[in-house]
Amino acid sequence: MNARSRWIDLDGAVNVRDLGGLPTADGGTTRRGRVLRSDNLQDLTVSDVRILIDHYALKDVIDLRSDAEVNLEGPGPLTRTPSVTVHNLSLFAEGGRHTDVAADTDVVDIDKVLPWQTRPDNSPAQDRPISHYLGYLDDRPDSIVAALRVMTRPAGSALVHCAAGKDRTGVVCAFALEVAGVTREAIVADYAQTGERIDAILARLRASTTYAEDLDSRPADSHNPHAFIMEKFLARVDEKFGGSLGWLTAHGWTAEDTAALRARLLD
Repeated sequence: MNARSRWIDLDGAVNVRDLGGLPTADGGTTRRGRVLRSDNLQDLTVSDVRILIDHYALKDVIDLRSDAEVNLEGPGPLTRTPSVTVHNLSLFAEGGRHTDVAADTDVVDIDKVLPWQTRPDNSPAQDRPISHYLGYLDDRPDSIVAALRVMTRPAGSALVHCAAGKDRTGVVCAFALEVAGVTREAIVADYAQTGERIDAILARLRASTTYAEDLDSRPADSHNPHAFIMEKFLARVDEKFGGSLGWLTAHGWTAEDTAALRARLLD
């Protein structure tokens, strides 16, 4: 990891960083080497895998992609690493009304692989990411709660990722950081930090037939993780659910879970 930042430089992924070093409201900081966030891990090199295992003691991977994405992209190198457990926790309602690809089919229609493409959305363009983020909460509360519980495991580090490491990963990481007591300003800044690598992220995704057409069909600015998106999303969560912890509690999260996550993430 770059000593002056939280970025982790790998050859096969471009949006990898440590959630350590972030300030909390009580004056503390989050621990480094406990939870990492990333874009797709399909292209990790042998050297990348060694860095994650040797330097970060990687034990758990939280894969937020849909079943269709995983099937089309194929198994990544960490799925063949015995010491690492991969948890497939899609944020879409697999086989449901918001997913065009049935979870139990063997034939995947590449034109219908991205579930967000057909979710009805009449909101203004600048608010559509927020609508999608709220959709994750509606569709897969089980996956979000499970993802945060993986982060509480006592051994090694956990890495959470999706395709770009921006939207789905951004929501799950924001919830984890809110539970840990990280300041709202720092949570929003972490989300927006992906913008520093957005060109490299999009170049990676455009090299995959799974994502290329969808990316090129949308305005360029729609891919940027603007700070106001996360600010407005978290404000909506505050208004509707009493905050991230209120939403989590309503979906089975316990005081013991909170204590375990804080013990892992805080100095």
